[in-house]
Order: sequence, then C-alpha cells, then structure tokens
Amino acid sequence: MTDDNADLAALVRTIPDYPKPGILFRDITTLLLDGAGFAATIERMAARVADQRLDLVAGIEARGFVFGAALAARLGLGIVLMRKKNKLPGTTIGVNYALEYGQDRIEMHADACVPGARVLIVDDLIATGGTALAAVQLLRQAGAIADSAAFVIDLPVLGGADRLRAAGVAVDALMTFDGH
Repeated sequence: MTDDNADLAALVRTIPDYPKPGILFRDITTLLLDGAGFAATIERMAARVADQRLDLVAGIEARGFVFGAALAARLGLGIVLMRKKNKLPGTTIGVNYALEYGQDRIEMHADACVPGARVLIVDDLIATGGTALAAVQLLRQAGAIADSAAFVIDLPVLGGADRLRAAGVAVDALMTFDGH
C-alpha cells in the first residue's frame, strides 16, 4: 500500500481468503461507514480530476455507483450508470466482455451521452480491468471520449490499470495495495 492516503487506507478492511483461499479482499464498506473518510475520499478524487474538462461521470455497477454519484455531484456533473445486463429499462446498448470462466455484459441507456461527451469512468477498485475496459468500449461505441478513469483502490499485481493505459486511458487511484 502506498502512503499518500494512509489515513483512508486505514479505513479499508482486508479480509483474507475471500472469496477464495489466497485472496486478500479489500473491503471498502468500512471506508463508506466513516463519514469523514468517505467525504475525504470524494474531495481527494475531485481534486485529482479538477483540471480535466468533463461532461459526465460513468459509475460502474455496483460500488462505482456510490463513488461515481458522489463525485459527479461534487463536480456538478451528471452520472451515466454502467449496469449489468437487463437491469436498465428502455433502450440500451451494451458490450460483452470476458470473465475467467465465460462472459458478462455491461449496458447503458442508448441516449445516456451525446457523441463527443468527455466521460470519466469511476469504480471503487481496479483489479484485472475487464469491466472497466468494457465500459471504455461501450462509451466509445456511443461516441463519447472515454480517456480517463478514477478508482479508490488499484491492485497493480492484477494488471488492470496497465491494460487501461494500453487502451489510451489515463488511470488515477487514491490508494495502491500489494497482493490481490
């Protein structure tokens, strides 16, 4: 873990061997329970993207909704919900993406953003990057400019942030934890 935001990192609970042996699960629910810590998280994320010209924030289901909505409100922007398959009413567009065993689908409303809109992708954690890359693909398919992403936590050993960078996305994370 990096020391830049050690006060916030101290609010993240680590649960060993969840969801399977050998995994160190980084549980942000304890951060969310701390009002001052949650507020500081949003303020620090906002400060780190303040120089970007943004039109929307895209929050990835489910914890990305929490951080994305709070950040969008702080920045005075709307939020695009990036949801799992068949969770949105109305006309949607979507992309399939690979999982370890099979595939999943992420969708958004077809009219969620206009072509050329500059969209910041937000989620609680970047691990392998599969869902975040699918969000980038979906937003770009809609004509948006999706070239930046913000996360509370990065797990660099899993390579997701590097995969996003290779796709032309600038990645920012408040905290970095070793292991996975």
